[in-house]
Amino acid sequence: MHPALPLPLSTPNRNLVRLTIVRGITWTGFLAAIIFGIEVIGFQLRVVPVICVIVAMGLINVATWWRLGRPRAVTDTEYLLHLLADVAGLTLLFYFTGGSTNPFITYYLVPITIAAATLPWRFAWLIATASMAGYTFLMLFFEPVPQLSHGIIVGSISLHVLGMWLNFGLSAGLVTFFIYKMAHALRRRDQTLSRTREAALRNEQVLAVATQAAGTAHELGTPLSTMAVLLNEMREDARDDPQLNADIDLLRQQVDTCKSRLQHLVANADRRRLAEPEQRPAGEWLAQVVQRWLVLRPDVSHRLDIAERRGMPTLAVDATLEQALMNLLNNAADANPEQIAVSLDWDSDEVIIDIRDHGPGVAMSIADQLGDTFISTKSKGMGIGLFLTHATINRFGGGVSLYNHEEGGTLTEVKLPRLDTSQG
Repeated sequence: MHPALPLPLSTPNRNLVRLTIVRGITWTGFLAAIIFGIEVIGFQLRVVPVICVIVAMGLINVATWWRLGRPRAVTDTEYLLHLLADVAGLTLLFYFTGGSTNPFITYYLVPITIAAATLPWRFAWLIATASMAGYTFLMLFFEPVPQLSHGIIVGSISLHVLGMWLNFGLSAGLVTFFIYKMAHALRRRDQTLSRTREAALRNEQVLAVATQAAGTAHELGTPLSTMAVLLNEMREDARDDPQLNADIDLLRQQVDTCKSRLQHLVANADRRRLAEPEQRPAGEWLAQVVQRWLVLRPDVSHRLDIAERRGMPTLAVDATLEQALMNLLNNAADANPEQIAVSLDWDSDEVIIDIRDHGPGVAMSIADQLGDTFISTKSKGMGIGLFLTHATINRFGGGVSLYNHEEGGTLTEVKLPRLDTSQG
């Protein structure tokens, strides 16, 4: 037995798969109805041509499944030919089974509906015209079935009415199946296109910010060097003032940190280095990031909690991910520098970093938009930090969520994919 064919990715191929399924269900049902009519009700039919038509449609279905296994994409013209083959098969079958007196004659509406939902309007009209021509032909030329034309009663219901009821159920079920699947595929494609457009827009914004940042990094080098020289001179002048010396040392430390970060930024602009993240134990990496952050924010008080469990997870990290996390830590410190709680936990698939502050929280009106565009929670902020943070963490396959904590403040949750260290 051959293995099941994988569902092709393109929408026309998917529609042909569904049309093949519909065809199989339909003609299997027709075969069962004809066998029942001959054996139970005693239909007087020319069995050989009827069976030949059904076998021919079955062979078309088999050939279609074989064709779907080929890499070539399905075109609208090919799809049109399949529907025309269905109309031709229906016309031949109805010719030998009562023509327009056959209660299943309205099944012509199924290929018309499918064509209208999937094909260009000219092709759809061609299917409608072919179906109407077939129906008109069957009104004039057909081989009658006495049991259908004489209105035989089964119980208290006319056989013709019963057949119409069965045809309605079959047609309604198949149309619903096909149209729902097609609409679902279109909705999914629209969602994919929407996400692609959003990602392209976000990448354009990131590129614009990155270009501006590269220029700014070079421009800031000169004033920072000037500040360092002036701070050295001020320290010499304030040699006898310990308090002022301490303040100047703190300022010099901040200037050195800025220069170091700018140099680090330029060094990591090489795309080849960004394309190969480093693998680090999550706990060790997080502790180092927090320590670097504390150098920049000596005014904060914090608590770092790392889950005490075996099997410390490994993360793929680089300088951009470190900067993204520091942006979130800075946001927490800006909200309230007191009692910032940073925790690390993990499960079999993800590493979870929580940052809890005791600030005013996030306004619900902008909570869903944070990180998508340049929207800030600060009165004088531009929202670039959160935007770049979301873009960076998304690039690593993770996500950022902000919640208003039930006890006040904001809980920022960062989820990153855990590396499988058993491979490689």
